Amino acid sequence: MRRLPPFPDLRAFLDHTTAQGDLARIAEPVSLRHEMTAVQLAALRRGGPVLRFDAHDGPAMPVIANLFGTRTRVAAGLGLLPAQIADFGAFLASLRSPAPPEGLRDAWSRWPMLRAALTARPKVLRRAPVQRGDLPGLDALPVQTPWPEDGGPLITWPVVLTRPHGSGAGDTARYNLGVYRAQVLGPDRLILRWLAHRGGAAHHRTWARAGQPMPVAIALGADPALLLAAALPLPETVSELGFSGVLRGQATEIAGARSIPLMVPARAEIVIEGLIHPGETAPEGPFGDHTGYYNAVEPFPVMRVTAITCREDPLYLTTVTGRPPDEPSVIGEVFNELALPVIRAQIPEVLDLWLPPAACSYRMAVVRIDKRYPGQARRVMMALWGMLPQFSYTKMIVVVDGDLEIRDWDDIAWAMATRMDPARDVMLIDRTPMDYLDFASPTEGLAGKIGIDATTKIGPETTREWGREMRLDPAHEARAEALLATIQT
Repeated sequence: MRRLPPFPDLRAFLDHTTAQGDLARIAEPVSLRHEMTAVQLAALRRGGPVLRFDAHDGPAMPVIANLFGTRTRVAAGLGLLPAQIADFGAFLASLRSPAPPEGLRDAWSRWPMLRAALTARPKVLRRAPVQRGDLPGLDALPVQTPWPEDGGPLITWPVVLTRPHGSGAGDTARYNLGVYRAQVLGPDRLILRWLAHRGGAAHHRTWARAGQPMPVAIALGADPALLLAAALPLPETVSELGFSGVLRGQATEIAGARSIPLMVPARAEIVIEGLIHPGETAPEGPFGDHTGYYNAVEPFPVMRVTAITCREDPLYLTTVTGRPPDEPSVIGEVFNELALPVIRAQIPEVLDLWLPPAACSYRMAVVRIDKRYPGQARRVMMALWGMLPQFSYTKMIVVVDGDLEIRDWDDIAWAMATRMDPARDVMLIDRTPMDYLDFASPTEGLAGKIGIDATTKIGPETTREWGREMRLDPAHEARAEALLATIQT
C-alpha cells in the first residue's frame, strides 16, 4: 500500500520534503508573538511549503511550521500519494471489519492487512534519541503566542500521553494519545485543556478518584504517523500508539520516561514529563480557536513539569489554529476521505460525503446518496448522527441525489432551491450534544440540529408530478467542445 518509505521521525519527513523542494528556510527574524502566525497562514493559503524559522525572538531553536499545510503532505505523512488516500481508507475499513478469506489465494492477497496488524505493537528501546539531552525548563522552548488576545504562550502540536489509574507503564495498549492545547504558565507549569469526552480527561478522572497524581508526557516534534494517529478520531478501543505503527509501516519505538512511570516516543524531538495533582487547576485562555473566535477563560488541570528531555540540536514543531483554512482543516479534509469507506460500510447508500472545511470541518456535512425509496434521506441523516462520535457535533446535514457534485456549492444551492421545500423537507432536532465552543448554541454542550432533504421526491414524499430535468445530448456537448477548440481567439 505504501509508496513512500517509513518516516521514523520528524527529521526523516523533513528530509523528504526538502528533496521534493517543499521546505523553505526563513532566515529573516520573525517574532513568536503574532507575526509567525501571519507567516504560517499566508504560506498555507498559497499551498506553500513546510517552513523552518531559523531566526526568531525566542530561545535559540529552529521552529518548524506548516508541516501538513497541503493535502499532498498529509498523504505523505501516511506514506501515500494523494491518489491512494481513498484506497487506504478502504484498507482501514477492512481492518476494522475484516471479511473471512475465501481460500488460500484470498488469504495471501490480504497479507498487507496481517503485516499492518503485526507492526501495531510498539518496540521498546533501551537508549532513546529523545533522551540524549535535557532542557532546564519550558522557557527554553520557542513557544508561540498565536493571536493578539491570547492569554499567553501556547504549545500547539503536543502529543499528550496518558494511561488510566490501575494500569502499568508497560500497558501501552491502554494509553491514550491526544492533541490538546497546552498553555505555558512558567518554567515548570502548564495547563492542559482537554474536554470531558476526550481520552485524556477520562484517564484524569480515574486518577482523581484514587486521590493520586497522574503521570503525563508530552511529545513535541513527533514523527508524522504518530502526529496523525493522535489527531484521528479513533474508536476508544484502538490504541493510537499501535495504530501509528500501521500508518508508519513499522513499529512505533518507545522508551521509559526519565522521571515518571510512562513510556514515551523514543524519536520525538522533545518530551515534557510531569504530574497532574488531584484538584489542581488554573484559568486557561482565552485563545483563538478553529471557530474563528476566542474561547472563554475556564479552569483546566495544571501539569507540574518533572523533566524535559530532548534530542541533540532539537527542532520545535508548531502550528496555528484559527478560522479555516488552517492546518487542522487541511488534515480534516484528508481524514474525511479516510472515513468515507467506514461510513459506506454502515450506510451503503452513501456515495460520497463532504465536510466543508469552511464550516469548521465537522459542523456541516453534505451527503450524496443513491436514493431508492421514500424517507431514505432522513434515515441517512439519523444514521450519521448516531454512527460516529464526531458526527454528534455536526449541526447541519444536507442530503442530495447521486447526480450532483457535493463539493460544488452551485450544485448544492441548486438542489436546495429546486428539490427542497422548507415546510416538508427540513428535520429539526432539539437539545442534542454539541461542542461547547459553538457560541451559537443556546446552552453550553446542547444545541439543535437540522437535516435538509434536497433530494428528488418520490412516491408518498410528494403529491404532484416532478419536473423533468433539462439535459443536452452528450454527443452534442462533445461536438460543441470540439468546434470551440478550433476557434482562433
